[in-house]
Amino acid sequence: MKNYTAILEKDSDTGLYVGYVPGFPGAHSQGESLDELQKNLREVIEMLLEDGEPKLETEFIGTQTIAV
Repeated sequence: MKNYTAILEKDSDTGLYVGYVPGFPGAHSQGESLDELQKNLREVIEMLLEDGEPKLETEFIGTQTIAV
């Protein structure tokens, strides 16, 4: 079993949670709850892995707060 880091956001227009795995083309989804989003992302990743292990184009490093 391998772990992937997903970025999660909430769309203010739709109220949906959206998520994607940085650098993993096609690994994105949405859901009405965080649990639904996690389930949907897992299904998408499993489907994409059927084509083989991806070569991730980027690597998640972290977040920063920028004061302006």
